[in-house]
Amino acid sequence: MNEWEWQVLEDKTPVDSLRIAGVPVRAGNRVRLHPRQGGDVLDIALAGQTATIEALEQDYEGKFHVCVVLDDDPGRDLGLLRQPGHRFFFDPEEVEPVLGQAGIPERTAQKPSILVGGIGNIFLADDGFGVEVVRRLTQRKLAPDVRVADFGIRGFDLAYALQDGYDTTILVDAFPHAQDPGTLSLIEINPKDFGSGEAPPAGIETHGMNPLNVLRMAASMGAPLKRILLVGCEPATLGPEEGQMGLSEPVEKAVDEAVSMIESVVVKTLSENRPTTEGKILS
Repeated sequence: MNEWEWQVLEDKTPVDSLRIAGVPVRAGNRVRLHPRQGGDVLDIALAGQTATIEALEQDYEGKFHVCVVLDDDPGRDLGLLRQPGHRFFFDPEEVEPVLGQAGIPERTAQKPSILVGGIGNIFLADDGFGVEVVRRLTQRKLAPDVRVADFGIRGFDLAYALQDGYDTTILVDAFPHAQDPGTLSLIEINPKDFGSGEAPPAGIETHGMNPLNVLRMAASMGAPLKRILLVGCEPATLGPEEGQMGLSEPVEKAVDEAVSMIESVVVKTLSENRPTTEGKILS
């Protein structure tokens, strides 16, 4: 077994498929782990366990790496994202494809293709807008392709979540842009802006949440940023005021509208009827 998930910081190239034990495998295929002898206690503990391939990579020396998540890892399906220690890297010789009928590699259920992430601080009045929207979304029936998560002010968590390569990421946050309080906007952000040399240096935000800074940090960690949308609400106030708890009246009224907006975007996205909106305010 090799390094842990922090190897995403190194220079690696994604590989679409790799032949292991004569069988072509891809991300999503299941494998059985056979760590080489002489490893540490963790290697011994993982021997014989099954896992799902998250990624196949080739480093600058031409060596291949198989990134997996254990099938019985209790953190793999948490609403918050997996922490670094939940991914493991193995050499191709240390894994065995799990074959189904006709010798075809087994696949786990497809990973969600859409991430809806709530952002905000519930103790700063209308800054808690995104958190409340995703709370209500969790009570709605959404397609299995959609993952809804409350990231609050945990910027580092969101940056790690984006490593999963969602086709569409919808961030929900308070968005001051000189409109009447409660006004909703849907904005598409160009992910190329976060992979260019012109982008400001990424900062590690463990207890803060500036969405643009988090996107820059995620890009610097190698996240395959694809389509990024922001559902923003004009706040009435972003600070705790005497006698006020929770969202202001206009922002509270906008929460259900935001839920409906996101559901509509999800339906259109899954049907591949995507509006061409890059860099524009839609509503």
